[in-house]
Formats: sequence, structure tokens, C-alpha cells
Amino acid sequence: MEIPCTSHDDSVINILKNDPEFTVEYLNAVLEDGCSEEMMLALHRLVTAFGLKEIAETANLSSNALYHTLSSAGNLELKSFRAILEAMGVRLAIMPASKKTAIS
Repeated sequence: MEIPCTSHDDSVINILKNDPEFTVEYLNAVLEDGCSEEMMLALHRLVTAFGLKEIAETANLSSNALYHTLSSAGNLELKSFRAILEAMGVRLAIMPASKKTAIS
């Protein structure tokens, strides 16, 4: 009997699509510890999980604009970032940093 094999990306996409709490934790971890390239990869995975066409429509973006925005040549603006997140049922929030990093 052959055991089906799933790629790492496919496994992550499946979890992201079916577990909203994991999606939130995933994005928070990338935002806290990652660089902009990691954030773009995370968004690309999320858009793939939720469906590019569906996210584009809900975020009031064309599919081509969304695809380009998430490409390596793209330039993600805050307005688009918020719209993409909201289309996936999550939102951007700001929390206080530790007192050690705050400017007094």
C-alpha cells in the first residue's frame, strides 16, 4: 500500500485554510520575527489557501493586481495588506512592545 505524500507547502496551506487560530498565530509569528520576504511568503501561502480569486474579490483588488502585489516585484501597501487580511477574516492589531525596546 502506497502512503500518500504531501509537500510541506501543501500541508501548511491546508492547515491555514482550516484553522483560523493557527492562521492568526502564524501571521503574528512572522510579523514579530520575520523579514518582509517572509511576510510576503506567508501572505502568498494564505492567499493560496483561501483562493486568489476569492481574496481579490473580497479585498476589492483585481486578481492580477493581487498576484503582482504578492510577487517578488510587488509593493504591498498598508491599505492592500489590511484588505487582504480582512478578506481572510483577520485584522491587523498593534500591541505595546516591551519596555526595554520603547523610546523614553
